[in-house]
Amino acid sequence: MFELSDISKRFGTTEAARAIDLTVEPGKTTVFIGPSGCGKSTLLRLMIGLIRPDTGRVRYRGETLSPQNAMRLRRKMGYVIQDGGLFPHLTGRGNIALTARFLGWNAERITARMDELVSLTHFPTDGLDRYPAHLSGGQRQRVSLMRALMLDPDVLLMDEPLGSLDPMIRSKLQAELRAIYRALGKTVVMVTHDLAEAGYFGDTIVLMREGRIVQVGSFRDLIDSPADAFVTDFVHAQRSPLEATQGVTP
Repeated sequence: MFELSDISKRFGTTEAARAIDLTVEPGKTTVFIGPSGCGKSTLLRLMIGLIRPDTGRVRYRGETLSPQNAMRLRRKMGYVIQDGGLFPHLTGRGNIALTARFLGWNAERITARMDELVSLTHFPTDGLDRYPAHLSGGQRQRVSLMRALMLDPDVLLMDEPLGSLDPMIRSKLQAELRAIYRALGKTVVMVTHDLAEAGYFGDTIVLMREGRIVQVGSFRDLIDSPADAFVTDFVHAQRSPLEATQGVTP
């Protein structure tokens, strides 16, 4: 689905990505994880074409992302940013339908698609006419997800979609999100700082440090076959949440 070749990106003196090579398989969930500032969100923005690499190239389904095709290809991708990014002056319905209206969908088509998404996400229909300030944190995340899914994209890019939620709501939404991923069979690329969450969602986990990829593999690969001492330290630093949520003792 994605192929990143020799990707580097610098912001001032900060190297957010350094010589990144990565392939994202279709139909799988790939999770980026690592310490704050390691480059996880930068890779996601490079993949959707919001920023351009200083070196290297990003290919989406065999086509190299460029300023000329970025808008067209971006419409085939669903993107959920941190904290949802809802427009406060639009209702839930207005946020979800925004891109479809921009592309000229008629009201009947928008309503039909929205009904499908409301059913998929178990969203209360009366919430569609509320503004984001009057929705709960979990409801705002569902609206963000429905907006990302409105055009039926090939891939979902999720930047810490559950990071701002309290533990009870987060746990419930984790189960719902995983069920949605499996029901849709879409390619998902997700950013999180939580190793337990990465293990819960990820078919493939990409552990990063200071703009570099340290290890790519399954959850068990990180536990049983760490690539270096940093991987071991990262896993041990999250020992308690892992034991609580996964029953794993590194």
